Amino acid sequence: MPALVLCGGPAAGQPGTGSRLLDPSTPIATATDAGLQRGDGVFETVGVHHGRMHDLEPHLERLAQSAAMLELPAPDLGCLRDAIVLAVRALLEQEATTPPTALAKVIYTRGPEHGPGAGRPTGFVYADVFPDVTRQRTEGVSVMTLSRGYARGVGEGAPWLLAGAKTLSYAVNMAAERHAKVRGFEDAILTTTDGYVLEAPRASVLVRVDDAVVTPAAEGGLLHGTAQRAAFASLEARGFACAYRDVTVAELEAAEQVWLTDSVQLLRPVRALDGRALTVDRELTDGINADLLATP
Repeated sequence: MPALVLCGGPAAGQPGTGSRLLDPSTPIATATDAGLQRGDGVFETVGVHHGRMHDLEPHLERLAQSAAMLELPAPDLGCLRDAIVLAVRALLEQEATTPPTALAKVIYTRGPEHGPGAGRPTGFVYADVFPDVTRQRTEGVSVMTLSRGYARGVGEGAPWLLAGAKTLSYAVNMAAERHAKVRGFEDAILTTTDGYVLEAPRASVLVRVDDAVVTPAAEGGLLHGTAQRAAFASLEARGFACAYRDVTVAELEAAEQVWLTDSVQLLRPVRALDGRALTVDRELTDGINADLLATP
């Protein structure tokens, strides 16, 4: 059964009674909550592998950055940290065996727009077991490229588009994922209208170029992936040069090795891109995933 924790004081300066573990079926958001009505909020998903959370602090830091981009009240990271720990502990305690993969999703919204609690942010954590992704990590996934519909760097001239913030407005991401799956693919890589690679709907993209591995720079309006950072550290320890830079669609189309990486599914090799078979280096991928699992 999932675990649900409500944060008593998720925003700086807000009174609270601490985090409370609730029945997961408990209603905690009102019909006027801006996160529900407008997607006006942010979130992070912390991977929990073999009972241990990974990259908790980078996730909290990124949540605070996203909140600042939306001009939300600064979240109380201490409260949210405690809530995540409580939710994960409650989830694991009720499982007969420790699940290989679980997650803790922390949600932070602008809260009710009017009525009781108006203007007070809503913060909660939902923890649950994640389906087994061993096959995807070892055999790889088939991916198609899809246009995101805008040019690279659109957020630089239009910061209100919130490019680079992890907002609750994930409808486009989920639509892209569904579009790919309906056509027989397992995931998608989003691209710009002027020929640059962005990210997958729920993962960062790594591309091998000779003896280097590159990922699109966050300055292009992307999330700075937590698992991607850990993957770079593992690759550099293996002698690869790693870099953040613009990656063109042409480079992606010419690459023989591509990976998707995120905090829950970790490193997944791309075995086919738009129907073209790619190389899956099982030994390298397994080694990096082992390093990710060993890093708290």
